[in-house]
Amino acid sequence: MPQTGYPDEPARALDRDRASAFARIALEAIAREYPNKPEHVLSGPDDLDSPRGLHPAFYGAYDWHSSVHGHWMLVRLLRLFPDLPEAASIRETLGNHLTAEHLQLEADYFDHPDRRSFERPYGWAWLLKLVQELDAWDDPDASAWRENLRPLEAVIVRRYLDYFPKQTYPIRTGVHPNTAFGLAFAHDYATALGDDRLRALVEERARAYFESDADAPARWEPSGADFFSPTLMEADLMRRVLPTEEFRPWLARFLPGVAQGEPASLLQPAEVTDRSDPQLVHLDGLNLSRAWCMRSIAGALAEDDPARAVLLASADQHARAALDHVASGDYVGEHWLASFAIYLLTDTETDSE
Repeated sequence: MPQTGYPDEPARALDRDRASAFARIALEAIAREYPNKPEHVLSGPDDLDSPRGLHPAFYGAYDWHSSVHGHWMLVRLLRLFPDLPEAASIRETLGNHLTAEHLQLEADYFDHPDRRSFERPYGWAWLLKLVQELDAWDDPDASAWRENLRPLEAVIVRRYLDYFPKQTYPIRTGVHPNTAFGLAFAHDYATALGDDRLRALVEERARAYFESDADAPARWEPSGADFFSPTLMEADLMRRVLPTEEFRPWLARFLPGVAQGEPASLLQPAEVTDRSDPQLVHLDGLNLSRAWCMRSIAGALAEDDPARAVLLASADQHARAALDHVASGDYVGEHWLASFAIYLLTDTETDSE
């Protein structure tokens, strides 16, 4: 079994059987065109088209961003488990989708003046994570797919550089526009690929938005449709950006009650009452993303810091609450939750250094 950092704990482990099951979910989703929820601005009658016509690479999995992180997930699984039973199908599907022609058309889509905010920043962040994954993989197919992604990659990096200097205030939401998440994955990409300009922008923006924050209103979480914790996502960004000697006192100011188990609403898993509802099922994703944030934040704390033990225990509770429901049988959750689960189960220090 590949090392996940926590090989002996079931809530943290990814074995070949679970990887295979998740791969099948993603393979079905990214090739499924309908139902589809396009984030598409119609500027005129000529802009009407099918999902596949608009997005020849990322047309499936209900929406563009879920398709992108479904592709990322399959790449990561194939890297970790090259002998998966689904390996040939994964390579064939990725090869059919990630062609130079398809990805150039995806890049061209962003050029329309009415699409400046398309997938900002959630889909942007996952696209950079896909590039980062391919760039790190010494594999002939991966090298070809990574090369094909360069035009779209360049568009997304440009979007970050153009937009974030103009965004005066952070967006502190538990869904797609969350600023901290968009910056966190961009930081991972910029660090891994040596993009000093993007990394400097992310670090400057993160400090401008969040460095003075204290006593976060985490007791107000969760909201009813969150798949991110605004509080934890911010902290997970800042542990990337701040040196350890700055991050630890920053977190103590930002979440002063964590060592005492407060606020309880942040540290207890969210309850999901209807997994066929596309908004309520977001809370399964919240439990998964809270878990990965808590683990990463805890890893930046001293071993004897009482907040570390609280965060790790809560992370396990959140993971156990969600992992059994990734394959719920309802497409509104299944088309995206496996990607969150795989990120949780395979996150390593290389993602954040």
